[in-house]
Amino acid sequence: MAASLLDVLNLEVHYGGIAAVKGVSLAIEPGEMVCLIGANGAGKTTTLKALARMLPAQGEIHYRGERIDALPSHALIGRGLALVPEGRGVFSRLTIAENLAMGAYHRRDGEIAADLDRIHGLLPRLRERTSQLAGTLSGGEQQMLAIGRALMGRPKLLLLDEPSMGLAPLMVQKVFEVIRAVAAQGVTILLVEQNARLALEVCQRGYVMESGRITLADSSKALAADTRVRAAYLGA
Repeated sequence: MAASLLDVLNLEVHYGGIAAVKGVSLAIEPGEMVCLIGANGAGKTTTLKALARMLPAQGEIHYRGERIDALPSHALIGRGLALVPEGRGVFSRLTIAENLAMGAYHRRDGEIAADLDRIHGLLPRLRERTSQLAGTLSGGEQQMLAIGRALMGRPKLLLLDEPSMGLAPLMVQKVFEVIRAVAAQGVTILLVEQNARLALEVCQRGYVMESGRITLADSSKALAADTRVRAAYLGA
């Protein structure tokens, strides 16, 4: 099939008899920043988990021209697809250095140290506190650590689930500065974000999800100007 970086066709996820994702199709090109916005319970997080093969799903998921919907989740890391989950999911009893090392567990190349230096340059707080236990970090620092850990796997596609959740406005700004910098380095990003205004500001394109379905898809500029989006998600 035509090879975008990611092609999703008729994705469906059920929790028992309840359909949480209902025939979602989307595509992402290399180098794009794309957001998925919608209300709580719309199915956004479930969609990301299904793409990362953390939930059973029906439909087709093609990544870099390869169909991956039958692969286990751990097989995707080496292929360059990484998820930064909602709630960050750091290893709280491990240090920052150990968390970052876990992001490169599958790698056998000789460039891990160079990548660690690069990530320390991107996230200087992690360098300053390298021996600190992850569970003692602030929420924003844990979010940066989760992003850094994912980057240690050298992802080509980064799935980000609610990176601003629970953070103070100043820390949200800092986290999104990091996300922009990651995108500028050529990493493709699919962003799920409750703050629709912020998501549309940083991404080129967006999808709107309602009750498990994609109801709108357009450029971020067009979505931000759409009266339905403004009324439902932008407080206008």
